[in-house]
Amino acid sequence: MIAFNKIHRRSQSGMSLVELMVAMVISLFLSAGIFTMFSMSSTNVTTTSQYNQLQENGRIALAIMERDISQLGFFGDMTGSEFILGINTTLNNTIPIADDCIGAGLNNASLPSNQPAHFRRLWGYENGLSGTTPFACLSAATVAPNTDVIQIKRFIGPSIGFGDGSDSPVGDITRFSVSTTSTQAIFFNGLDPATNLVNSRVWEYQHHVYFIDIENGVPILSRKTLTNTGMKNDEQLVEGIENIRFLYGFDNNGDNTPDTYVPAADVTTPVWDNETLQRLVAVKIYILVRSAQADDSYDNQTTYQLGDKQINPFNDNFRRKVLSTTVVLENPVLIRN
Repeated sequence: MIAFNKIHRRSQSGMSLVELMVAMVISLFLSAGIFTMFSMSSTNVTTTSQYNQLQENGRIALAIMERDISQLGFFGDMTGSEFILGINTTLNNTIPIADDCIGAGLNNASLPSNQPAHFRRLWGYENGLSGTTPFACLSAATVAPNTDVIQIKRFIGPSIGFGDGSDSPVGDITRFSVSTTSTQAIFFNGLDPATNLVNSRVWEYQHHVYFIDIENGVPILSRKTLTNTGMKNDEQLVEGIENIRFLYGFDNNGDNTPDTYVPAADVTTPVWDNETLQRLVAVKIYILVRSAQADDSYDNQTTYQLGDKQINPFNDNFRRKVLSTTVVLENPVLIRN
């Protein structure tokens, strides 16, 4: 009986301490490899997701501004003509100064004035640049420093009716509208102009100011829009648009192609006031888009170029991307009439 038990015990087998330690080391290497692969996969997913977000946000921002800027200078039947108050232009309603966005120049409010200067349809500047007078309607503390601001005035087509009293009310009660013929214009706020113009059409009037707003540290492409209460309507359009640059393309020899592109600081007062033979025929738009979330695994040491402007590295953990487009104007307007 004793001999049998000894033989039975000798037949049992198991892992030695050395074998167990080797197996544990192999398991650790396998676990480390799996964890590394998972980490790399997660990082790739984050990187791809953020770059897709940058591309999409940038595409939307450019599309919004491109649609607006391409129609700059469209004024229905009076496209190419000046609005001269008391001669060919009448204001049924006005906008209090406190409720308006009035830019630099003598005649640069939302509506034409009787100042001795051409009505500015376009104006821009770089916020924070020395010697620049910004819009009073934009808080300097809110608008991102060293970013461009642009204003655009135009009609929105197609026409929304006739201003000769031949049909039902045609204006938009929440917007300013304009009744025009080829020689007369009446700006009004409400459903109908005070005076019927024979053979006139009515258009919605639009005044937009685009800028980069900062909300809780997040940059946002924003704009002010003219409504029946003035320029008090703020719209937040696309998050993550951190910087914007406009370069204005001028045709100097009459061939309808831009000969030079310059920033707003190099556009002179006579040009803004339509007092030269230069025509603005194109606008280049550059935007710097920032990801919504920081990525601790990414260190941003990149220098960015927005047209003529260089932006030094941010030294942070946000991914960024530069996108650009060139907008050819359908209604070149900066030319003396």
